[in-house]
Amino acid sequence: MKKSSPIFVAGHRGMVGAAICRRLEQEGGSNPITRTHAQLDLTNQAAVDAFFAAERPEQVYLAAAKVGGIWANNTYPAEFIYRNLMIEANVIEAAHRHGVERLLFLGSSCIYPRLAAQPMAEEALLTGPLEPTNEPYAIAKIAGIKLCESFNRQYGTDFRSVMPTNLYGPGDNFDLENSHVVPALLRKFHEAKESGATAVTVWGTGNPRREFLHVDDMADACVFVMGLDGATYRQYTQPMRSHINVGVGEDVSIRELAETVREVVGYSGEIRFDTSKPDGTPRKLLDVSLLTKLGWRPRWELRDGLAMTYAWYLQHCDFPRSPA
Repeated sequence: MKKSSPIFVAGHRGMVGAAICRRLEQEGGSNPITRTHAQLDLTNQAAVDAFFAAERPEQVYLAAAKVGGIWANNTYPAEFIYRNLMIEANVIEAAHRHGVERLLFLGSSCIYPRLAAQPMAEEALLTGPLEPTNEPYAIAKIAGIKLCESFNRQYGTDFRSVMPTNLYGPGDNFDLENSHVVPALLRKFHEAKESGATAVTVWGTGNPRREFLHVDDMADACVFVMGLDGATYRQYTQPMRSHINVGVGEDVSIRELAETVREVVGYSGEIRFDTSKPDGTPRKLLDVSLLTKLGWRPRWELRDGLAMTYAWYLQHCDFPRSPA
């Protein structure tokens, strides 16, 4: 990576974008170019084009996206597919139009079929039906991968894609209606401890298995992939792959996760599972052998990462208490 290159991080206020900014600043280069939503609406094609024309970034990390858990995906499917399609289409096309040297698109492990063989290899993409609860979001992310792949094929651009597993860490969204499972559980157990509630209810059976990656590890992997020379990246991603999985290569059940969160928070009450709520995909474990072969490995153990995230929550979040 050229440390002096102007770098645009789209979505710098989100958990992943903020972590990428922190990681880039550790490289010793200048601060990345950033814009808030109020300053630049990435769904506005004309505004995005004008931004690229004025700033001329040489590298782009496309971390901006509308994200959420099962409830949010089920409730707002139109917003999830529309906003994500518009963001990625506008940014990727503008990057080509204005000569960006290298772009990294961040996808999601939900791009893979609901019943894909585990662990899920990059080649599993488009080999079966998606999980219905987040299909609109997944389709948008698949389109982003294919946009990068298509621009590379037609124009010789160097646009790359990484597929992270479930992420957590500082800067996560702890809103109970829109959050993913880790921040939702941390908040639920914390509020139960504070209120003296005797039990915490968790959606589903507790049986689905998930893989969790600390966001700082994700940011490090992004910078690592962007730092690969073009020949090395193409050698490992073509012709069978157009993206690289990023994860830890291990998973836990939601029940095990809830029990670990309970320990981290210091809550002594009961865990109850509401089996009337959807489980989502039975298992989502990524095959990370490609990234491992390239030389990258995560640093954070799950329990340590959860403890660090809970400490961040206590320091930064001041939500009204939810009903027990």
